[in-house]
Amino acid sequence: MKYRFHYVDAFTTKPFEGNPCAVFPEATGLSDEDMQNLAKETNLPETAFVFSSDQADFKVRYFTPRQEIPFAGHPTIATAFVLAREGYIPLTAGKITVRFEFNIGVLPVELRSSDSGMLEGAAMRQMPPEFGATLDFASQAHLLGLEAADVLPGVNAQVVSTGVPFLMVALRTPEAVKNAVMDRPGLKKLTENLPAKVLFVFCPRGFTSEGDTFARLLDPDNAGEDPFTGSATGCMGSFLYRYGLVNKNRLVCEQGHLLGRPGSGILELEGTPERITGITLFGKAVTSFTGEYNKASSEDRLSPGL
Repeated sequence: MKYRFHYVDAFTTKPFEGNPCAVFPEATGLSDEDMQNLAKETNLPETAFVFSSDQADFKVRYFTPRQEIPFAGHPTIATAFVLAREGYIPLTAGKITVRFEFNIGVLPVELRSSDSGMLEGAAMRQMPPEFGATLDFASQAHLLGLEAADVLPGVNAQVVSTGVPFLMVALRTPEAVKNAVMDRPGLKKLTENLPAKVLFVFCPRGFTSEGDTFARLLDPDNAGEDPFTGSATGCMGSFLYRYGLVNKNRLVCEQGHLLGRPGSGILELEGTPERITGITLFGKAVTSFTGEYNKASSEDRLSPGL
């Protein structure tokens, strides 16, 4: 059987920038082992697989090279982009909403098109934020090679989840975000009793003049770094809004610039700081290339030679 795939760069309009994702728009027939092997082979932050759904318009499953994950941001933007461009989602001028079934439940995804019907991007709806454990990170700043003065005063680090938990760490400046270097053993010890094992380090200023925030995803267990993390961006915006660190509910969020893969998304928050009722992240995407995976049957596979 043959399975088409698309390499899509999300949160950008330029190939080879933003966050890459491989999308298999027709994945029926692939086993869990197949999908994990394909994710290892692509070696991208996530690989997305699309199936039919009894609960929504599409069922999507996301795999990193290490494991399946319940939800993620940039694969959702990439997958919606592919489904629209391939005709699985009929486009009209303005907005159209489809529903994706994730492992965390069903969430709406909005496609936005120009008056001529050309796809402009996708907006993913995230679950309302859950705010969890806090800790004083100023005293732990050395675990990022920073000083206590680099940490934004008046707020503690906190676990926040909109489906996947991250430890939110607010810093003063883009320079502090840029200079963060992980003490991996120290950070693993710090988070060993927390539900979040990954840090989202950010500041309420953009890397460029167009941005409102600049962030990095720091994972002590991962040698690489994610260029743009949609799910964590929703957590970050909720954190900033809840604690009055921003004075507006529409933010231009930047990430990936230090990796040579700059990305940008627009985050919109609904409700009040005390009760955030809606989180929507809008992003654009572009296809960098396409290909085909040929899944041979056991009878088709050649015996290994000597």
